[in-house]
Amino acid sequence: MPLRFDKLGVIIAGLALYGASLAPFATFRANRIVQGEAKSVLEALPPSLAYFLLALVILAAGVALLKTASLLRMSAAFAVLVALGMLIGIAAGHLTPPENTYARVSPASGFWVVVFAFSLLLADGLTRLNPGPIVRVLFLTAVLALAGGMLVAGGWAGLSMLKEYASRADIFWTEAGRHVTLALGSLAAATVVGLPLGILCHRVESLRAGVLNVLNAIQTIPSIALFGILIAPLGWIAAHVPGAAAVGIRGIGVAPAFVALFLYSLLPVVANTVVGLAGVPRDANDAARGVGMTDWQRLARIEFPLAFPVILTGIRIVLVQNIGLATIAALIGGGGFGVFVFQGIGQTAMDLVLLGAVPTVVLAFAAAIILDALIEMTLPTRNHGSAA
Repeated sequence: MPLRFDKLGVIIAGLALYGASLAPFATFRANRIVQGEAKSVLEALPPSLAYFLLALVILAAGVALLKTASLLRMSAAFAVLVALGMLIGIAAGHLTPPENTYARVSPASGFWVVVFAFSLLLADGLTRLNPGPIVRVLFLTAVLALAGGMLVAGGWAGLSMLKEYASRADIFWTEAGRHVTLALGSLAAATVVGLPLGILCHRVESLRAGVLNVLNAIQTIPSIALFGILIAPLGWIAAHVPGAAAVGIRGIGVAPAFVALFLYSLLPVVANTVVGLAGVPRDANDAARGVGMTDWQRLARIEFPLAFPVILTGIRIVLVQNIGLATIAALIGGGGFGVFVFQGIGQTAMDLVLLGAVPTVVLAFAAAIILDALIEMTLPTRNHGSAA
């Protein structure tokens, strides 16, 4: 029987073999800001572990290259990703001289290329299996638990990014709280305002175009520019309105960041509310009128439940968007993970940049998966079966 090659698997195998054999696996620096020295897999790891990793990558690349069962593809990808996670921590200890607190070791391009290749293979296997929303959330939970276990066990303590964290542990969690508060708080405010506004735009057609055009115009303003525009009016309010400064309203800081994120959040919430309500079948409304329901009863019992998946899609867009945009808030003193990103840029310390960027990406990714699952679970008809 002739071998059958998988088209996506050809790309994955090529990336994996390049990353493992040709690109550097880790970067060693004498201190946090000097130019790094690239190390291959064979240089970064003890020989036995280096050859184990190369053999595992070659084997998994073969699984990706051929048309194989989805579960086998996922297992091969997961095995490589777990091995990479463990071995990059070992590489940090292997490359760092004893008692040297200044040296820094970080993953290099080859590591990230292999991670990307097998993450793509894992995603491909998941897509082919087509698991239900609860299974996807459980899988995400397992991956996060595994990563959390590595962090707690100290498996990555020797990596440069974790050394940056160790010297900023207290402030890291303070800024993490601010980041989450900004993202979720602005989403909550936009939902409270946007849902009634969307319902009003749906019911009063003459308002719809004007409101959506204004919100569209706000959406086109660059985030840094909008933060800057809000400094003057909020500063004036803080100076002239009694009690405003006491509740946290100032020209710089959290207030302008919160208002900007709130304004950016309105368009997806309002637009998806209008679209969701407009998509309610006419027959459902006619039947509700036929049994004597009032307008508000129809809205609460018929229209809103049917439109909810579309509205929830808008909320998903807002949350993922706000988690990313909250990073920019650090430029005006709003805090969040952007504090580390911009400090790292200013100090030419890439690992400090990653200390802010990686949690932001993980938060956005997790939020997207969880809300996608909720959206699927609220659909009137859904297929949660599995496909090989």
